[in-house]
Amino acid sequence: MGVGRGDNMPFGIWSVGRRAAFGFGLTLALCVGAARATPFLIADADSGQVLIQNEATEVWYPASLTKLMTVYVALDAVRAGKLTMDTPLVMSARAASMAPSKMGFRPGTEVTLDNALKMLMVKSPNDVAVMVAEGISGSVEAFAGDMNAAARRLGLQESHFVNPNGLHSPDHVSSARDMAMIARALLREFPERADLYGIGALRLGNQIITNHNGLIGRYPGADGMKTGFTCPAGFNVVATANHSGRHLIVVVLGAPSAKLRTQEAADLFDRGFAMRGGLGSLESLPSSGGDPKNMRVDVCLHRNAAAIAAAEEESVAEAARISSQGRGVVVAAAASGAPYHTEISDERPHFDPVPVFIGPVAGWKGPVLGARPVHAATAALPADAKAYSADANAIDDRASPSVARGEPSAPTVLKGAVRTPLAIRHHPKPAKHVVASKEPEKPATKAAARAKDPKAAKPKTVKTEPKAGSSD
Repeated sequence: MGVGRGDNMPFGIWSVGRRAAFGFGLTLALCVGAARATPFLIADADSGQVLIQNEATEVWYPASLTKLMTVYVALDAVRAGKLTMDTPLVMSARAASMAPSKMGFRPGTEVTLDNALKMLMVKSPNDVAVMVAEGISGSVEAFAGDMNAAARRLGLQESHFVNPNGLHSPDHVSSARDMAMIARALLREFPERADLYGIGALRLGNQIITNHNGLIGRYPGADGMKTGFTCPAGFNVVATANHSGRHLIVVVLGAPSAKLRTQEAADLFDRGFAMRGGLGSLESLPSSGGDPKNMRVDVCLHRNAAAIAAAEEESVAEAARISSQGRGVVVAAAASGAPYHTEISDERPHFDPVPVFIGPVAGWKGPVLGARPVHAATAALPADAKAYSADANAIDDRASPSVARGEPSAPTVLKGAVRTPLAIRHHPKPAKHVVASKEPEKPATKAAARAKDPKAAKPKTVKTEPKAGSSD
C-alpha cells in the first residue's frame, strides 16, 4: 500500500504504526482494518504536498463528490462571462426526474446560479446539479464534456465524468488524488467563493436544510467541502480544515458509514496537523490504473431499503444511528489513549442558516438559461432567438447584485439559450412540389381544360420529407 513513511502513518484508521505501547489488542484491530483498506489522502492545500496517502490514485466511484467539479465548471463559466451568479436557471423535466437526494422542484422552476450552488454544497440535490449543467452547457452530455475538458486542464489522471451529480455509472470515475486536486483548484482559483463549502445550514422558506458534512461545527477548524454516497462508492468525503494558518485537504473514500467517514477524516486531520514534510506533490503520485472497486456488498448488503434510502439522503440521523458497523478500529484507537485523536460527537451543532430562494432576483431582466437542443448542423444559436424576461431586449445592470459586486453581466448571445428558441417555431413546413409539363398552362387554362374533359389527369403532387436531424 502507498502509506506514508514510518511514524507518519495515521493512527486509528487502517494502517499499523510502530507503537508497541498500544498493545497486542490494538495491533490486531489495526491489522484487521488494514486488510479492508480503501483510499485516503492528506495534502497541504497551499503547497500541494501529500502528507499521508493510501491507494490515492486507485480508480474509484466519486458519488456526489462529483459536484465539486460541477461547481468548478460553473464558476469557470462565470469567470469567462458566460453568465453571472444571479442568472436564473430553469428546472427541466429531465432534471426533475433525477433520483434522490433532490430538492423536488417542479419543471419550470427558476433558481439563480448562486442559490443553486449553495444547495449543491449543502443538500447535494441531483436535480439541481442537472439544472446547473443544462443551464450552462445546454445538456448533461455537453456539460460532461466541459467537465472532462476541465479535468484535462487541471491535470487529473484517473477521472472521467458522464454526469454532473455523481449518480452511479460504470464510466463515471475519479480518485482520491484527483478529488484533492479539484478541491485545491477551487480554493486557489476562486478564493472569493470559499464560503460556499462551509455553509452549515440553509433556510428555504420555512425549511431548514443542514449540511451532510459531519466535520463542520464538530472538528476544530473544519471549513468545508463535500460528501458523497452510493452503494458502489461507499461513504466518501473531501474535507478541509485550517489550524494556525495551515490549510489541509483530507479525502476518504469507501467508508462503511457516514459516522466512520467523519471520524476517519478527523483522525487524518489530527495526524496531518501534527507532522511536517511530505511525500511529493499531488501530481507526482503514479497512477494505479485498473477498475474501480464496487463497495455494494460491504456497504449495503446488510441494510434494508429504508436504511439505504436514508444513506442516499446522507441524513444526520443515519450518521448517528449507524455507528458500530464497519472497521471498528476507531473505537480501539480511542480506548488505547492514542494521541492525535479528536472524538467526533453525535450532537448536532447549531448554525445560523443562510437564506436561499427560488425565482430570479428582484428586477432581473437578463436571460433565463435552461436545457436547449444543439444539432450538429445548427450548433450556433439562432439570430432571432430572444431571452425569456420582462424585457427581452434590455439588461438592467443596476438591478443585478452580481454587477454591483463587479461581476460581468451575461453576454447578449446567451439570450438565445432559453426555454423555447423562436427558430423552432419559425421553421417553415416542407414545401409541396407540383410536377408540371414542359410548357405549363395558366391556372385558368387548366381549369377550363378540366371542365371540358372531366377525365383529364390531375397534376401529380409529391411531398418532400424533411431530412434526418432537421426540425419540423
